[in-house]
Amino acid sequence: MVTREDVLDRASARFDNGTFLAALARRVAVPTESQEPRGARHLADYLTHEIRPTFETLGGQFHVFDNPVAGGPPIGVGRLDEDPALPTVLVYGHGDTVRGQEGQWAEGRDPWRLERVGDRIYGRGVADNKGQHSVNLAALQTVRETRGRLGFNLRFLLEMAEEVGSTGLREFCEAERDLLTADLLIASDGPRLEIHRPTVFMGARGALNFDLSLELRAGGHHSGNWGGLLANPAIRLMHAIASLVGPTGAILVPELKPAQIPENVRACLRGLAVDGGPDAPEIDPGWGEPGLTTAEKVFAWNTFEVLAMTAGNPAAPVNAIPPSARAHCQIRFTVDRDASTFLPAIRRHLVAAGFGDVVVTPAEKGYFNATRLDPDHPVAQWAVRSVERTVGQAPAVLPNLGGSLPNDLFARLLGMPTIWVPHSYAGCSQHAPNEHGLAPVLREGLRVMTGLFWDLGEAPPAL
Repeated sequence: MVTREDVLDRASARFDNGTFLAALARRVAVPTESQEPRGARHLADYLTHEIRPTFETLGGQFHVFDNPVAGGPPIGVGRLDEDPALPTVLVYGHGDTVRGQEGQWAEGRDPWRLERVGDRIYGRGVADNKGQHSVNLAALQTVRETRGRLGFNLRFLLEMAEEVGSTGLREFCEAERDLLTADLLIASDGPRLEIHRPTVFMGARGALNFDLSLELRAGGHHSGNWGGLLANPAIRLMHAIASLVGPTGAILVPELKPAQIPENVRACLRGLAVDGGPDAPEIDPGWGEPGLTTAEKVFAWNTFEVLAMTAGNPAAPVNAIPPSARAHCQIRFTVDRDASTFLPAIRRHLVAAGFGDVVVTPAEKGYFNATRLDPDHPVAQWAVRSVERTVGQAPAVLPNLGGSLPNDLFARLLGMPTIWVPHSYAGCSQHAPNEHGLAPVLREGLRVMTGLFWDLGEAPPAL
């Protein structure tokens, strides 16, 4: 009789004998840059020539759909039905990457060639997201090969536009609701909280990007002749921002932050610390909302950030009072506040503070809704028990990720509980030169996901 330990051993062997890394190397070699026009043809090739044959080894069918938004890249969906009485799981990932940034990698590395140096495995997409969905595909293959069946029905959704705002994904999910409806989502993206301990998270903070701008006149004017007489838009805009967020990053407008942290969320985060590994920046202990732990600041609270700010020409400044100033800002937020109220609240506050001339404009892109599965939900508890059984220690449990994902499409639009198990870490150089994964994390992730999919076929959660 095949046991759970047998299938976990097969998962380990898949990594140790090079089978997993060989598949990942093929996928990294496809330059799927969704931010570059040159990557367009590779986006379709990745689905058709790499993912389709891999999924078909499971015994299912993989279809490539046109994006419902004109000009958007295709979307792939694999389908495998074993029995209508069995639960159905939706597995999500994205095959596109950010720009390769050739010529900027250390030691002349090619971003499109997998290279292992010690425990580091370099290549564009190893962390985000080719390595992560490759772990999940390999885990599904391992379960299928060992048991002869999955023990559940499967939908595998792979988009190719996540790095450009998931173009068309919402429209696709709305149009293909019947195809994508499942009992739960299991997916992987983002980093672990700690390198040596698996993480399970059940949602994501939302992100709202917007501009604050102030235009006072048509052109610049000599600072010697007009300084002290003309209002400086950069100074006014800086003071306007300072009225919204304090000198240590604490939000000053009550409508922009949660009223409180739910007790079971606080309980999940108790004792957890943010650890990005040896290459991560040093945390500024006095930054952010006073009285919160580092984990609570990132996973249970809202933050206001200025991402970019301009006035005049910083690259070639002149002795002139600039005519205008602009700041591109962002609020990361939890489910505890309705994000549709944020910009009206900012406008009201600025008027009351004497900055009614500052214009608040939502960004064309850069919005994700917040989601959070209750930590006490049976699916969340089941997933945590499965991971603990595999690795022998309790995983770090986050009610939601600090970053943002299109999880609201699954949790809200399609209405299913969502479980995310990341296979990366915060120091992975994601979106930068030298992106890499860690061999021990990927290997353990393969065991963890194999255990989850095995348990889903053996003893699924109450759904």
